[in-house]
Amino acid sequence: MTTFTAFTTLSDKDAAEALGEALEMIEQEPYGVGVFEIEDGSGMWEVGGYFLEAPDDVALALLAAAHDAKPFVVSELPDTDWVAKVRRELVPVHAGRFYVYGSHDADTVPEGVEPLLIEAAMAFGTGHHGTTQGCLRALDRLIEAGVTCHKVADIGCGTAVLAMGAARVWPETVFASDMDQVAVDVAEANVAANGLAGRVVCLEAMGFEHPELLAAAPFDLVFANILKQPLIDLAPDMARHLVPGGFAILSGILNDQGDEVAEVYARNGINTWHREEIGDWTTLTLRKAVS
Repeated sequence: MTTFTAFTTLSDKDAAEALGEALEMIEQEPYGVGVFEIEDGSGMWEVGGYFLEAPDDVALALLAAAHDAKPFVVSELPDTDWVAKVRRELVPVHAGRFYVYGSHDADTVPEGVEPLLIEAAMAFGTGHHGTTQGCLRALDRLIEAGVTCHKVADIGCGTAVLAMGAARVWPETVFASDMDQVAVDVAEANVAANGLAGRVVCLEAMGFEHPELLAAAPFDLVFANILKQPLIDLAPDMARHLVPGGFAILSGILNDQGDEVAEVYARNGINTWHREEIGDWTTLTLRKAVS
């Protein structure tokens, strides 16, 4: 199946979101639209659409002009079996006591690890990215320090690999939420494949805004592997929904963004406990002040 993409940039978040909504409404409807902050410190936003046929250049030009955006750049993606490609190229990953693998590598699982089966699918978090590795290593570090968490949430869970890691080591119900229903569906499939159905509860939610999350709060540990600005926006809610002395493991943070995120959380009473860089990415382990 051939896929076409159309991307543009502009400098204002509200304008970018408005353009994204307008892009969804054009006559030749895209099957997917994304609005993202470009994580290079420029303050620019990227808006993109995915199409099964070449999009209408005139319609895109009018749309860009109406929203003060740069002209859309249209590209044709090669016909690729992405799942097969990922299966070929992703090898198992060790992250502390955790071993992340696909079913095609089931015979490689060593003794003495906590295995996490993650299939190639349409959600972020296979364990191979520095952010996911960093979060699993941070979890392992807490366990080594003798920390036990009874209430755990994974906000923006993707594949739910972090929630499943916590469920492997602590006999408690773990909540995994994502604002994308596709991710929630993938998370539920992974939870079932790992024999954790009923132990990891998957929810569609924006941040903590779900009745089950609000009823379960406050949490001893919250994962949030998302991006810098959503993490900053989440800080006040994080402070409200962590127990005193509770931990937050944050990633999706470029190395040069780590100080800014840590400072925002410190102003909300959640202070840096550990920091690790893997490649271009920083993982912060933070702890809420006891009093």
